[in-house]
Amino acid sequence: MAQARNDSSRPLPPVMQRSVKRYLQHIAVEKGLAGKTAESYAVDLRNFAEYLVSIGLDDFTAANENIVVDFLRKLEEMGLAVSSRARKLYALRGFYQFLAGSGAVKADCTEHVDLPKVRRVLPPTLTIEQMLRIIESPDVSKPAGVRNRAMLETLYACGLRASELLGLRRRDVLSDLEIIRVTGKGSKERVVPIGSGALGWIERYQNEVRPTFLRTGTTTDDILFLNQRGGGLSRMALWKFVKQAATEAGIAVHVHPHMFRHSFATHLLEGGADLRAVQEMLGHSDIATTQIYTHIDREYIREVHRSFHPRA
Repeated sequence: MAQARNDSSRPLPPVMQRSVKRYLQHIAVEKGLAGKTAESYAVDLRNFAEYLVSIGLDDFTAANENIVVDFLRKLEEMGLAVSSRARKLYALRGFYQFLAGSGAVKADCTEHVDLPKVRRVLPPTLTIEQMLRIIESPDVSKPAGVRNRAMLETLYACGLRASELLGLRRRDVLSDLEIIRVTGKGSKERVVPIGSGALGWIERYQNEVRPTFLRTGTTTDDILFLNQRGGGLSRMALWKFVKQAATEAGIAVHVHPHMFRHSFATHLLEGGADLRAVQEMLGHSDIATTQIYTHIDREYIREVHRSFHPRA
């Protein structure tokens, strides 16, 4: 195993290269997974391929359950974290399910391999009172303050990732339906309820502030939240705004945009919201939890949001 890892520049056998290439094309087209996710899968599959080569095998189809178990044991001996080993097994499962589905192998050799137990660490959250203090801290007598208030309201109202907030277009805000369209990981689109409070601040921002930020010749692609030069905001700018708002609100803990998402989910669930509806709103696509997802009626999701979100 160590020999294989140290010599990772050596080309894999052609049959292995072709199998990996076909699988990466499959997840890009069928599942919309690309970029860093596809790169991670490619690394995980290469690690396993190198292990197979190190024990004298030159094709993924030659692997069996015992070999997969031995591979994971080697990773443990090398000091690889439990979460990393679990991720590699997830990658192998998806790959061998693909091979089995295409007829390349008769059975998935990872099917009965137990996943390493990953200790779940609860993400840090804010109390409702702390969250409201942060949201209400921007100086809305200034244009940037109105924009920042609208962004903070939207982050918390909808449980968005930073990239999802910054990627919102004006056309994504469907005020009459009290929902927004969100493009999440893997370019997957979902709809999320949004409360009247956040909608009110978005409307004020769009009417009073956004037109003053626009510049002649600037292409925004209808991006909702702009910087004062008329372009899209960066993640670093959003982090700065959130940190500034937390400081002005007197919150001593380190606050970052993703904490709004964790707090959104926690406060809904603490209020009695249905777990499946919250998962749908968050747009989770983690392979370990997708099996428990079920289709939730859109009006029901809106009702859960209205009933249990502190800012609905």
